[in-house]
Amino acid sequence: MHDHAAGGHAHDHTAGANATKLSWALALTSIYLVAEVIGGFYFNSLALLSDAAHMMTDVAALVIALLAIRFGQKPADDRRTFGYRRFEILAAAFNAVLLFAIAIYVLVEAIRRFSDPEPVQSTGMMIVAAVGLVVNIVSMRLLMSGKDKSFNVKGAYLEVWADMIGSVGVIAGAIAIRFTGWTWVDPIVAVGIGLWVLPRTWILLRDTTNVLLEGVPNGIELNKVRAAIAGVPGVVNVHDLHIWSMSNDDISCTAHVTLGEGAAPDEVRSRVVALLDQQFEIGHATVQTEGPGEECEAGGQVHP
Repeated sequence: MHDHAAGGHAHDHTAGANATKLSWALALTSIYLVAEVIGGFYFNSLALLSDAAHMMTDVAALVIALLAIRFGQKPADDRRTFGYRRFEILAAAFNAVLLFAIAIYVLVEAIRRFSDPEPVQSTGMMIVAAVGLVVNIVSMRLLMSGKDKSFNVKGAYLEVWADMIGSVGVIAGAIAIRFTGWTWVDPIVAVGIGLWVLPRTWILLRDTTNVLLEGVPNGIELNKVRAAIAGVPGVVNVHDLHIWSMSNDDISCTAHVTLGEGAAPDEVRSRVVALLDQQFEIGHATVQTEGPGEECEAGGQVHP
């Protein structure tokens, strides 16, 4: 069995490191957001405003991510028996929805500009975008180590990553306008940024929705888990098998197993719990046993 206290300490350590990195990324992004909004209006660039819109969602993502870490560390209580870990998932889902809304706004504004082109000051547009590129690269480096361990940090990382691509697009658009005078390049870049971001946003929304629907976590196949449990000595049948997660790294499982003649319930439960932990990294399992032709009668074992 895992040492629960040690696991909790490790999680707190990881959350603290993520909070520090998120705080630095938030400070950088917030300062640049103000500069980009001012630059977008001053230089009349929809591409800059599109990038600023995504930068605004970056700021929202980072603020919510920090709040999610703070709430996620609160212990379980009589009303929230699983604690507050799911706040992280809600935060990531909100960020994805916000990005979709911004993309729709940029698309509508771009269509208007195609029919009514407006002059753009390309030099200022390029300078602001270049500064944004540097900010995004620094923020990405800060968030890179935590993105695979937390949906929350991954959501923030994806938005910063998308903004980096956006900054490159704005720079390219500014160069094109500077040498050709084609102001319609500006709304095209704005739309391109939105289309580049949306597939990644959809993936994040899909994954967070799966968690909210208590779906089987990515990387785990229910049939393989069922077959593995059925292969444990003393088990003749498995039913009412449920696997879900409260967040991306906190997987839970419940199962009812039917025992063969003469099988010892406590011994079978211990074997099943150990199997789930070692083979599938399911750290929280409740296994209930029943004799042949009987309803569940033995108590469940919770791990850890």
